[in-house]
Amino acid sequence: MITNLDISLVKGRKSYSQITEELLANTEGRPPLWWLAAFGLGCLALAFGGWAFYMSLSQGLGTWGINNSVAWGWDIINFVWWIGIGHAGTAFTIFFLVFRQKWAGSINRSAEAMTVFAVMCAGLFPLIHMGRPWLAFYILPYPNTRLLWLNFNSPLFWDVLAISTYLIMSLTLWYLGMVPDLATIRDRTKNKFRKLIYGIFSLGWDGSLYTYNRYETLMKLLGGLAAPLVISVHTIVALDFSISVLPGWHATILPPYFFVGAIFSGFAMVLTLMILMRKAFPIGDYVTEKHIDNIAHVLKYGSMVIGLAYATELFIAWYSGVEYEIYTFFNARASGTFSTAFWIMVFCNAIAPQAFWFKKARKNLVILFAISIIINIGMWYERYIIMVSSLAEDFLPSSWVAYHPTLVDIGIFVGTFGLFTVGMLLFVRFIPIIAINEVKPIARLGKDNNTKNEKE
Repeated sequence: MITNLDISLVKGRKSYSQITEELLANTEGRPPLWWLAAFGLGCLALAFGGWAFYMSLSQGLGTWGINNSVAWGWDIINFVWWIGIGHAGTAFTIFFLVFRQKWAGSINRSAEAMTVFAVMCAGLFPLIHMGRPWLAFYILPYPNTRLLWLNFNSPLFWDVLAISTYLIMSLTLWYLGMVPDLATIRDRTKNKFRKLIYGIFSLGWDGSLYTYNRYETLMKLLGGLAAPLVISVHTIVALDFSISVLPGWHATILPPYFFVGAIFSGFAMVLTLMILMRKAFPIGDYVTEKHIDNIAHVLKYGSMVIGLAYATELFIAWYSGVEYEIYTFFNARASGTFSTAFWIMVFCNAIAPQAFWFKKARKNLVILFAISIIINIGMWYERYIIMVSSLAEDFLPSSWVAYHPTLVDIGIFVGTFGLFTVGMLLFVRFIPIIAINEVKPIARLGKDNNTKNEKE
């Protein structure tokens, strides 16, 4: 049964050849000036991050703002933040493959690319936080003759397993989803070098019905395998905190709270990227107002869940009667040292997205873009509040200390933005932004339904 939703997913009565021409335009033409300028800025940010990385290795972690109390500073804050952003791509893939949500078809490839580069950025932080990253192989579970056995109780080991598994699955989903389109570029290009490269990565795709059926079966299986990963990865990250006894961390709400927050921030970043891509490339007929509206609805309801989590934390701290919990949530966070950051977090995540209840806000790209940025700022502040407030003001007032990031901390964070920007720009230059093989069936269905309605 074809619904109005299916018709609105691709505008215009486009032929298959027209869809191919429009969606391959970014890979076959010359890069525009804005792309070159953005790539240059990304490389500068990456160079800044490279300097900060070198300073951390050559002079040690004393170049950071961490101290005896706040041993986890910007490094782990930004790790959790990037992991959250990296959740959206796999979520979109699962929606498309498992729950048959057709509206995700025009967005999931860009979201998957965002996932891959965000997880790469996140993986850098635990690596460098070790202090001696050249010894990272110590935490890999391999037999050895030096009796360097793993500490399976270490959250660092959990993070390594979670990130590596999630990155492998994300790369696999992203790459295999591109195979039919890589074969299309292979068949169209006149350049022998491009034909060789795209031919290698298209894995001999021949477009036959047998090949396509096997491909769809494989993608559904991978989607099913990826579904528990979306839940488990951020749950493991949350357990890094909740297994401790520190006030503000020792809570069973953290795993679902972190998971919902990850989906929330990931969808906000997807909204940011899709608005930018609609402006930069002529894909407005494929990423329509309906797609943007659906993402806004997801953010609206996600904001309500996040707000409920904030209220639950405050209520449980009060209801527990534990003076340390009461102080952390009400004195340190809500009205004390960290009150400014706390209320920025509440406004950005629980209040500002409620504008999406109004249709005019969901139709206005400026408002959509502004709120998507506000959400990701708020999610960063959430990680800052969780991380620093519990460490800086713990059980003993005599050990309380202020925490401030250094230029090296900032440089590493800016460097990850450079890595993310360069990666996404290379993606939009050499790979179709939208999955052609997923858009064509939707366009065909809408076109057939329009023709049927006209005859009737």
